[in-house]
Amino acid sequence: MSHSGGTKAIVAALLANLGIAATKFIAWAFSGATSLLAEGVHSLADSGNQLLLLLGGRKAKKRADGKHPFGYGRERFVYAFVVSIILFSVGGVFSLYEGIHKLQHPEPIEMWWLPILVLSISIVLERFSLRTAIKESNPLRGNASWFQFIRHAKAPELPVVLLEDTAALLGLVLAFFGVGLTVITGDSVFDALGTIAIGVLLIIVAIILGLETKGLLVGEGASVEDVQAIEKAIISGGETDGIIHMKTLYLGPDEFMVGAKLAFPAELRFSEVAKSIDSIETRVREAVPAARVIYIEPDVARLDRTESVATDAIVIKGTD
Repeated sequence: MSHSGGTKAIVAALLANLGIAATKFIAWAFSGATSLLAEGVHSLADSGNQLLLLLGGRKAKKRADGKHPFGYGRERFVYAFVVSIILFSVGGVFSLYEGIHKLQHPEPIEMWWLPILVLSISIVLERFSLRTAIKESNPLRGNASWFQFIRHAKAPELPVVLLEDTAALLGLVLAFFGVGLTVITGDSVFDALGTIAIGVLLIIVAIILGLETKGLLVGEGASVEDVQAIEKAIISGGETDGIIHMKTLYLGPDEFMVGAKLAFPAELRFSEVAKSIDSIETRVREAVPAARVIYIEPDVARLDRTESVATDAIVIKGTD
């Protein structure tokens, strides 16, 4: 993923959410509509989340050191996971609490036109933020569906912003209907139900984000397409008799490690094997630039691969 593109979408969402949050809180103070309070907390939580995503992106750029030899790329996964927790606890649970409280202690909405106006403006602003996220995501999405893009994207920023903006837009629509029905009927139960619906929506989105980022934190391999491209690059030069086994692991959103055990003819000299490995690594990096860390273990070709031979029992001929 182009991190600059993700940053652009995050900044657009951050600016929109800060303005929307302030407007919602002011409108809630004058009208007493709990849907606006829930949406204000939602926007505030989203703003905090976007700041965390920016912080994670910055920390991920730190150079590798002795303690973290593969770098800090996974910082972006960690902060994306923290975002899901905040969205669940601050946004979802708070909205549920306020909605249930409003059901138990109904209160009329004052200055009914104010929340309607604020929600209408917020919907327009949120659509702009979502449109920016969609525009930045389309080049990376390719021909994949939106579900596939969110499900398989290794860079967490754009999927997180997309889900947050979608949830925010749906939340605004729910709040609009809740306040609108309360104004029309005079029954504040609709405002309370709108607030509860917003809370349920946020919890669902938080769970989806949590599950997706959890997989990246635990460790995921490269896509099927990338694995096939790597395998093709390895065998295309003819240096090796085949791939015994190969594993990949994402070290960060933009890079992964490749570990492969390759079969070489037993009569090759050590210098020839080393030269072959260098050529293979060059082809792999050209085919899949994200494969930045490559470890290749040479083995000898054997007809019966069901019998495992210890690597330390293999002797490669020297140059003399």
